Amino acid sequence: MTKENILIIDDEASICSSLKGILEDEGFLAKTVESGELGLEMLKSQNVDLVLLDIWLPKMSGIEVLKKIKAMEESPPVVMISGHGTIETAVTATKLGAHDFLEKPLSLEKVILTVRNALRQKKLEEENLLLRERQRGRYYLIGESPSIQKLRKEIEMTAVAGGTVLIYGENGTGKELVARLIHQKSQRREKRFVEVNCSAVPDDLMEIELFGYLKGAFPQAARDKKGKLLLAHEGTLFFDEVGDLSLKTQAILFRAISERSFEPLGAAAPLSFEGRIMAATSRSLRDLIAKGRFREDFFFKLNVIPLTLPPLRERSEDIPLLIDHFLKHFAAEYGKKPKTMNPEALGAFLHYIWPGNVSELMNVIERFVIMVPEDVIDSSHLTLLVETRELEYFSDFFEGRDDRTLDKAKEHFERRYIHGVLMRNGWDIPQSASDLNLDEKELREKIKTLNITFVS
Repeated sequence: MTKENILIIDDEASICSSLKGILEDEGFLAKTVESGELGLEMLKSQNVDLVLLDIWLPKMSGIEVLKKIKAMEESPPVVMISGHGTIETAVTATKLGAHDFLEKPLSLEKVILTVRNALRQKKLEEENLLLRERQRGRYYLIGESPSIQKLRKEIEMTAVAGGTVLIYGENGTGKELVARLIHQKSQRREKRFVEVNCSAVPDDLMEIELFGYLKGAFPQAARDKKGKLLLAHEGTLFFDEVGDLSLKTQAILFRAISERSFEPLGAAAPLSFEGRIMAATSRSLRDLIAKGRFREDFFFKLNVIPLTLPPLRERSEDIPLLIDHFLKHFAAEYGKKPKTMNPEALGAFLHYIWPGNVSELMNVIERFVIMVPEDVIDSSHLTLLVETRELEYFSDFFEGRDDRTLDKAKEHFERRYIHGVLMRNGWDIPQSASDLNLDEKELREKIKTLNITFVS
């Protein structure tokens, strides 16, 4: 188990020494500084789980230090200490965000109890945040297919191993979910899981996002910003869609991971990084290497433990379990009576190829729970939902658009016509291919090329 880091800010050497000894005897890591200024500097470069802060300090008072701590992007809980505190001071500190208040002379039992309570509260808040994040994901690793059972075993082994992980899988297969499960089962589970969405951060901002900066590093830097590497120190740093990183960022990141250190913008010295790296991609990194768009050395650095997630179409036996889970989940979320699905509608779901995988399935079930008034979902509901969408699409196509070319019209008609045949046949590919006078391979290619989905 990772030890919690506690920072003691007090100008009395005897108090610092006593508190450090007490806390280390209880299994914590404790560091001491004699002024608020030094304490704030340490908080910029290290992840601290709790601060014990004396109110009466030289130069900057404890109350001023508390204000600056709470203004930080990531602020730990703070317990105030005073030799001659007053009710007014305690109230002020509490209003500013202090967790608790200790009076000198300090009681050993009171110190330990207060510290444990503060850390417990911090842990509960972090767990609550994690639960909310998982709730937003709306699904866990559901399924009993051989590929999912194999994946569960790989997750267990990978979590214990501690090496760098590269997760392969199509969009919507649950790559972030698997990364979080590995983190939760690892020895780093009590530390942060920090995600970097490589597709969402512009290349010119990625270095700042990863390494952070100090106040004054550039004109707009009004305060310090902790980078993702510092936030993930001793925890897990997850790069989603790592194939979208530029070559420049790959080179910088490769060096930081190799040297286990990095330098925030404006810093005078590098900071250490001790965290687990995980990455995910829906693209072939080897193909990107061949095209000169991904560094081979960075690939080998990431590809220590490769995991491949199966697409939903390759584990269709899990679809009924997922449907049942999502029907119950969204019924509870929207305060509705749980629905069921009849065999005909289920057959359409089983035949559909699910290009968006579990994420697409989840979204479709949510739509059904909201829009279908009956308790049983049948094949007629699929048509009703699609017809509404098609009417909107046709209206939009013929009114006020600038791309109404003949080629666009042909593509639009072909997409809608093929989709209609698929819906009529419950997404039975062989039957639909026969009706369209196409072979199955050609039909699958058209579905992919024309981006035909369940509710196209």
